[in-house]
Amino acid sequence: MDSAAAPQSARGTSPSRPRTKPRGLEEETRAASPNSKAGGRPSAALLHAADVRMDARVWGALPDDLLVEVLARVPPFLLFRLRSVSRRWGSVLRDPAFLAACAAAPSSHGPCLLTFWRGGAPPQCSVLSVPLRARYKLPTGFLPAWDLWLVGSSHGLLCFSGFDGPAFRTLVCNPLTQDWRVLPDMHYNQQRQLVLAVDRKRRSFKVIAASDVYGDKTLPTEVYDSKEDRWSVHQMMPAANLCSSKMAFCDSRLYLETLSPLGLMMYRVDAGRWEHIPAKFPRSLLDGYLVAGARKRLFLVGRIGLYSTLQSMRIWELDHGRTVWVEISRMPPKYFRALLRLSAERFECFGQDNLICFTSWNQGKGLLYDVDKKAWSWIAGCATQLCNSQFCFYEPRFDASIY
Repeated sequence: MDSAAAPQSARGTSPSRPRTKPRGLEEETRAASPNSKAGGRPSAALLHAADVRMDARVWGALPDDLLVEVLARVPPFLLFRLRSVSRRWGSVLRDPAFLAACAAAPSSHGPCLLTFWRGGAPPQCSVLSVPLRARYKLPTGFLPAWDLWLVGSSHGLLCFSGFDGPAFRTLVCNPLTQDWRVLPDMHYNQQRQLVLAVDRKRRSFKVIAASDVYGDKTLPTEVYDSKEDRWSVHQMMPAANLCSSKMAFCDSRLYLETLSPLGLMMYRVDAGRWEHIPAKFPRSLLDGYLVAGARKRLFLVGRIGLYSTLQSMRIWELDHGRTVWVEISRMPPKYFRALLRLSAERFECFGQDNLICFTSWNQGKGLLYDVDKKAWSWIAGCATQLCNSQFCFYEPRFDASIY
């Protein structure tokens, strides 16, 4: 979803005294950290792995306002370690001033990949921190004992849907603070395709219910607003378009693939209406995923080819002005052959902030593509052999509130 050194408290600790792990968060693995260059600045991974010892008198003399600013820039996963350093630090981490400093501090942690397994009771959730080269278990015991399914993540919050007996339920939570909220029932309360969208400036979030999962009924679109704590009913998606499960939320718009005919629909959340986007999909597209990028960018990622020997993976970007898909990259053949060993093998794709991650069944690693740097790289430990596992990008934030 190993052990990290924490600074010594003002009272000091004995080197032989075993470190205690806070309840609910466990580190699972950590890759070997590369050696830093002589005279160079140590990386975050080295600081995480090294047994760094700091003068307890220095930390003990720091005023609270300076301590808050320092802790607000510590990687969120390591803050769990700091809660047990001293009572003073524990109280600081619960202080509203600390949460405000976290919100103001630049997010420099880097990409994290979240894996959610539905097979156990309770379900398991872990996060792979790419910068720290470590995997962490996230607590799930605070969640209700429902048959949960991961909807998605947005700015530190996770959204789950599931069944509480025969009733369909939806909840939003912050796994780091273990705060959670069960949303009220929808007007047409049945299993739906949902999207979570957080608005940090407004300090609120919305959950959009696009259609029913199985496509056998025509239901109006519903939107939950956390400020109002209620669902509102909006326009019904045109019945001529059968909704697929591949959606992307970008710039206050929900983009959705349609199957009959193959095309693209857009839902304007502010106006509450659906629009057809006349952008023709590339020819010979076997399967495609919509991926939301940064700065209003929308990508289409898919496998293309008429025969198994001529297949390739390509990435297109929507030119909003001309309403056409423009190819921007192709997966190098060596990566394509390593990712998909069989022509019909299933793969998953998801993205965040111009990063696109590919996973496939029976692979122990994922493939990451940076659209801005045009760079491909493997991510170890991204196991996908379980059919009941789900993946998404995740931004760990202590200041992410369920409002």
